[in-house]
Amino acid sequence: MPQPRPLVMGIVNVTPDSFSDGGRFLATDDAVAHGHELLADGADILDIGGESTRPGATRPLVEDELARVVPVISELAADGAVVSVDTMRAEVAEAALAAGATIVNDVSGGLADPRILSVTAAADATYLCMHWRGHSDVMQSLTSYDGPGGVVAAVRAELGQRVEAARAAGVEKLVVDPGLGFAKTADQNWELLRGLDALEELGLPVLVGASRKAFLGRLLESEAGEPRPVGEREDAHVALVALLAARGLWGVRVHDVRATRDALAVVGRMVG
Repeated sequence: MPQPRPLVMGIVNVTPDSFSDGGRFLATDDAVAHGHELLADGADILDIGGESTRPGATRPLVEDELARVVPVISELAADGAVVSVDTMRAEVAEAALAAGATIVNDVSGGLADPRILSVTAAADATYLCMHWRGHSDVMQSLTSYDGPGGVVAAVRAELGQRVEAARAAGVEKLVVDPGLGFAKTADQNWELLRGLDALEELGLPVLVGASRKAFLGRLLESEAGEPRPVGEREDAHVALVALLAARGLWGVRVHDVRATRDALAVVGRMVG
């Protein structure tokens, strides 16, 4: 039986440099408190990340990423939250799963650290497999999708390859993510959103993470050509969530959980 609405994954960035809220929740206590706020607003899942993946970001040391996320995951999982770890590293995923996470959200789809697939399989965790072509310092130079079908066909094919790799490693619970903003231009993000049917042909649940991303800022740019600031993109994101909600997505990854849940409530009331 399909879900009555998409699951809402609330973002907890335990980082100094994330594009939207970098530095706000770097301290463990602040991150845990923010997680509780998101739960109170209606989050179904908390996605805890210790590495910024914004364009141009520098990767943290493994030790720093572990120190950022493991204490936060331990506390929130102990309080009963469903926790996802947002990481590309097998070592971090392993520690996070041991601390109580039950979902691994790997934006690299196993390309950055292939061992993350076997780590996820060993824990019988859910694996969120995103489309990705390269790390933050190079990803915006990898936006060429010149084959037949353009970006939609390429993302479907490349994601399909990563799904096969995950299954070969023993992962049984899979969700796919088109990777909006990762090696994609603004126009390509819109093409992907209009072409989600192609991703659904993989036969797996789909997660969309569009919250406050640059393509929304470009859509709303000023007459002078300046993108709408990050903190002023939420209304557009909520409109997008409402449009996508009725298509049966598995989940949406968001910063503003309350606004998202409000939009989903309206959609649910309208479509029954």
